[in-house]
Amino acid sequence: MAEAVAARSPSPLAQPEGVTAAFNSDAVARVSVSEPAWLQELRAAAWDTYERTPLPVRKLEEWRYTDVKLFRLNEVALADPAADSPALDDVRATLARREASARVLQVGNAPPEIWLAPELAAQGVVLEDLRTAAATRRELVEAHLATRAVPARAGKFAALNAALWQSGLFLHVPRGVRVARPIRVVRWIPGAGVAILPRTLLIAESRSSVALVEEFLSPDLEGPSLSVGAVEAFAGDAAEVQYVALQSWGRGVRHISMQKTIAGRDAKLDTLVVNLGASVARVDQWAALEGPGARSDMLGLYFASDDQHFDMSTRQDHTVPHATSDLLYKGALYDRARTIFRGLIKVFPNAQRTDAYQTNRNLLLSDKAEATSLPNLEIEADDVRCSHASTVGHLDDEELFYIMSRGVPPALAERLVVFGFFGDVLDRLPLPGVVDELKAAIARRIG
Repeated sequence: MAEAVAARSPSPLAQPEGVTAAFNSDAVARVSVSEPAWLQELRAAAWDTYERTPLPVRKLEEWRYTDVKLFRLNEVALADPAADSPALDDVRATLARREASARVLQVGNAPPEIWLAPELAAQGVVLEDLRTAAATRRELVEAHLATRAVPARAGKFAALNAALWQSGLFLHVPRGVRVARPIRVVRWIPGAGVAILPRTLLIAESRSSVALVEEFLSPDLEGPSLSVGAVEAFAGDAAEVQYVALQSWGRGVRHISMQKTIAGRDAKLDTLVVNLGASVARVDQWAALEGPGARSDMLGLYFASDDQHFDMSTRQDHTVPHATSDLLYKGALYDRARTIFRGLIKVFPNAQRTDAYQTNRNLLLSDKAEATSLPNLEIEADDVRCSHASTVGHLDDEELFYIMSRGVPPALAERLVVFGFFGDVLDRLPLPGVVDELKAAIARRIG
């Protein structure tokens, strides 16, 4: 299911210790065969940046709590684009039952299986393989792909994805078009020992509306696999966009995701990031408010157990006046799980009348679980309202006792407390059907 990639002898800088030999210039050349010249040049430049960029080390504040060795980079190879799995029949059936304006199934690095409602296609909505869009819609894709959102210069893994992405998805919603039901995407890892590099490019023109829900699924794996993904979402003036990422990989998967949203004047661009699966997950999420009146709600949920390790880094960039951002991340931890939240509100000098908030809450359900919470403010304007808050605490024994005194068994009482703890995050997502699915996914994880 995985194939080894023939490689030239890499230089020490190109392949530092711990980096898989599957990532090399020969692989870049092979991936870019038959692509437009401009995209080949973009990949080559990204690879050059990758080679010149060292792996992050724990001496860097952004990686202080996560050792890159946890991702076991030297134990994976690029996934065979033709990989499939018998379990996909159930995945396809589940996806088909969900209410949606469009459905996408992406298996490994293979081209996506896409269904789009005919009435949306008639209105000009485009949902297609990113490679196809790069060839047929060059002007639009070239202006947005790996430019302002997640460019190669954003870091080692951003450069890797920009050079080697294969499972790409392109969504374009024209001016004034409102997509009533969510667009549903499922990404599937076919087995152990493989690396996939998904990329999503979402462009919502002015006064449009769309919700995109991506799920990351796999069975539990006996060995490591790796996903290094990038998401770029652009909301034009007065557009409304919701992006949901439900990470529910099986154990053994290592998950790296870089997500950036850019909101124009009076745009509303909301996100929900959910971490439930994978052995190790690192999510870097940025929200850039680039138009007056823009608003971004950044929601996050994570539930970690056993020895899972989740590292989440967020940034709210206010570059213009009169914009609002509100971040709420909540996590519950069992067993020996380890989570890290690091957040930054950055208010630039001219961004007066900024409203920005950041809250991180952690519920420890074990004496051995550990949560680190590091909210930060960096304010260069003098007429703003900004605040941050964080808590790390154990389950309230009195609250648990009160529920149990009504005849509720201890395990169910604990589960009810966890659901109550997550409730105010889920209540803020304006997608009722998706919320119900998230609750079911969390219930399965809690057990």
